[in-house]
Amino acid sequence: MPAHPEILWAQRSSESDEKKNILYVTVNLPDIKAETLEYNLTPSHISFKAKAGNADKGIEEKEYEFAFDLFEEVIPEESAKNLTSRSFSLLLRKKEKKAEFWPRLTKEKVRTQFIKTDFSKWVDEDEQDGDAAAVDDEMEGMGGMGGMPGMGGMGGMPGMGGMGGMPGMGGMGGMGGMPGMPGGMGGMGGMDLEAMLKSMGGGGAGGLDDDAGPSGEDGDDSDDDGPPPLEEAEPKA
Repeated sequence: MPAHPEILWAQRSSESDEKKNILYVTVNLPDIKAETLEYNLTPSHISFKAKAGNADKGIEEKEYEFAFDLFEEVIPEESAKNLTSRSFSLLLRKKEKKAEFWPRLTKEKVRTQFIKTDFSKWVDEDEQDGDAAAVDDEMEGMGGMGGMPGMGGMGGMPGMGGMGGMPGMGGMGGMGGMPGMPGGMGGMGGMDLEAMLKSMGGGGAGGLDDDAGPSGEDGDDSDDDGPPPLEEAEPKA
């Protein structure tokens, strides 16, 4: 039994410009055997039948076909077709010129997994007055939202010195650029502790010495000189 190939479609509509009153239909099927292709288009009906496959590529040769009535009529004489190694493309001219889009490609309102929207060519109905080619280029350039422009893939957020993509914060790996943290803290490993303490307010981590109180202030008997050096302390008898 022949298989049903994938069909991609998009459209333009216009009340006055026939060049913008068309259907893009693509039979998304590689390696179609040209000598087996049977294609027929009438004002209200379209049919396709062909064999496709490539033994050299390990792709089994199969028979494919489809046939259905179109939602409205087209003009076969003003339509075009093109066969490539990747697909069979059609440009169908709508017969009736009107601004509204066709709600679907087929006459019958049935859901099928084989007929899909061709987002590479699709333009919303209210965007048709613009440059259609520019819209197509824009849709093609969005592919996967590669990294979301302006976010730089989160690799190197300004002022954060490149938080390495922030994978689980990676042990705070490389929080370079944080004020008061010399050398970017080097991933918290091998840092210059003395330099860091000095930058935070001098030795003793910002004034917090052994006699500091709970609030971080010195005890009642502290003075500007701090506690006496340990080497001068007298050992107990």
